[in-house]
Amino acid sequence: MGLFGAKRAAEAAPAERQQDLFDEAFLKKLEYLYIVSKKVFAGRIRAERRSRKVGSGIEFADHRDYAPGDDFRYLDWNLYGRMDKLLLRLFEEEEDLHIYLLVDISDSMKVGAPPKLHYALKVAAALCYVGLANLDRVSIVTFADTLRDRLPPARGKGRIFKVFEFLRSVTPGGETRLASCMRSFVHQNKRRGLAVLVTDFYDPAGYEEALNLLRYNRYEPFAIQIVDPREVRPQLKGDLQLIDCETGEIREVTVSQALLEAYVREHERFCKELEELCTAKQIDLFRAETTVPFDDLILKIFRKGGFLR
Repeated sequence: MGLFGAKRAAEAAPAERQQDLFDEAFLKKLEYLYIVSKKVFAGRIRAERRSRKVGSGIEFADHRDYAPGDDFRYLDWNLYGRMDKLLLRLFEEEEDLHIYLLVDISDSMKVGAPPKLHYALKVAAALCYVGLANLDRVSIVTFADTLRDRLPPARGKGRIFKVFEFLRSVTPGGETRLASCMRSFVHQNKRRGLAVLVTDFYDPAGYEEALNLLRYNRYEPFAIQIVDPREVRPQLKGDLQLIDCETGEIREVTVSQALLEAYVREHERFCKELEELCTAKQIDLFRAETTVPFDDLILKIFRKGGFLR
């Protein structure tokens, strides 16, 4: 579902270079966002950020039946005295939270002035910085029709400059194929964690399978939908040749007021269905128009508490 007319919009965009996205002012905003994130979760220590893995930690999680070879030290003798049944105590195991930033770099992300991709890269950098500062394991994976480049897991605020270097080098292109990319991702990454999907969701095959792949493989999906205002309310009129920015398909159309109104309704239906699906599957979703400052979006995410654990 590459956006028609996007080629013209991309060519008209001002010369904001990708290399210039992460300057000193941007870094100061990131530090401010990190301070805010600490205030939002004041009093919580890092050890409270646990995965769902069950192991040999200190906080009780559940019981299971004893099996030959299990450690006798974890038998619940009180329950044995009451039920005459050998049950093993299981404990919650603390480990670093793994955060994956999955960033769409397909051709549809080049739409806008500035491009949606620039906004997505800023959002990814901000979330990455907070995760690194919280000493979580953070990695970035870019995708379009296939998985593209990957920044290996890292931790600590000092790694943010490697993040900037990686994001500056991103080269957009290709069609959007969410499901096949997420299938490759879950096969390549066995360490479960938070999977932050930053994309416009413009995939002609849909997005439900991609989100389900993450859920069924025990990742925690977190969705950020990047939208350019001209996709929501296009300013077009008359006889036009529209070009699909991903497939190159060309259509000759006459854009009337009635057609524009029908398009607006269809785009809103698309967004509403995505919202309803995420609500039904308990996936945090944030719809972000690129006219909204990226730091306002990050603050909104923090206040809702979806990204911070």
